[in-house]
Amino acid sequence: MGVDLLCLGEPIMEFNQQPDGRYLPGHGGDTSNCAIAAARQGARVGYLTHVGADAFGRSFMELWQAEGVDTTTVREVAGAQTGIYFVTHGPEGHEFSYFRAGSAASRMTPADLPRAALEGAQILHVSGISQAISESAADTVFAAMKIVRAAGGRVSYDSNLRLKLWSLERARAIIHAGMAMADIALPGLEDAEALTGLSDPDRIADFYLGLGAGIVALTLGAKGTLVATPQRRARVPARPVKAVDATGAGDTFDGAFLARIIAGDDPFIAAAYANAAAALAVQGYGAVAPIPRREAVEAILASGSPVA
Repeated sequence: MGVDLLCLGEPIMEFNQQPDGRYLPGHGGDTSNCAIAAARQGARVGYLTHVGADAFGRSFMELWQAEGVDTTTVREVAGAQTGIYFVTHGPEGHEFSYFRAGSAASRMTPADLPRAALEGAQILHVSGISQAISESAADTVFAAMKIVRAAGGRVSYDSNLRLKLWSLERARAIIHAGMAMADIALPGLEDAEALTGLSDPDRIADFYLGLGAGIVALTLGAKGTLVATPQRRARVPARPVKAVDATGAGDTFDGAFLARIIAGDDPFIAAAYANAAAALAVQGYGAVAPIPRREAVEAILASGSPVA
């Protein structure tokens, strides 16, 4: 296979509440969203997962193939379902309700890993959710990271804390262990505050650098992104935007950021690009449909204009 970026995790069918109360079907799952976002920026991307032998699993296969995401490492599992979730919107923002227990992806084990595909990837991207869905999935992610690093590739890790999936104590232990194996750390501020007990962004960046990451991109919402390496750090400003639905914005950031790192950008330039991509992504409903393509992001960056 030969891809620049291989994403590992759980795809999950999305039903997103609309202003009239209807639920719009779509596709979600943080690492799947990341894969699509990176592919739309021009990266060569593959996805590694299990899906159910059901209509939702087939829908994901069609989606990835349409988006140019390599599905060589996707396996259909008989007797297991593809997970689903609902997104509702209220005064406090969006809320997720999951129905994923026993999903096909949660049944992945280290023995299922395609070693050759992992050894051929430049970057493996995983997340806290990839490890939260089951104990065997957590072990699978650790095993995949070891294979990639042993082959000279890099690991990207987004904390993506979901306390509906596991306790804070277990999440902290597993995510810290995962971040300690990551070359690129992609935490969000709210997650990092809960996981580290720190509130100052610079101290949080120092924490993840201390675990061993060479690049930390700490997303700060409307305040932009703090990018830190052992040699330099800077806050990359966000682009003004009137958000409609923030579902998948962080995943869009991840995919766009990693695509630009693969293309040769330094992390500060990559973060400016990814901030613009994420700002465009929150202007539509759903996780996948609003993810912008490279031409749209480049047009905004070239104009120097606010997104909205």
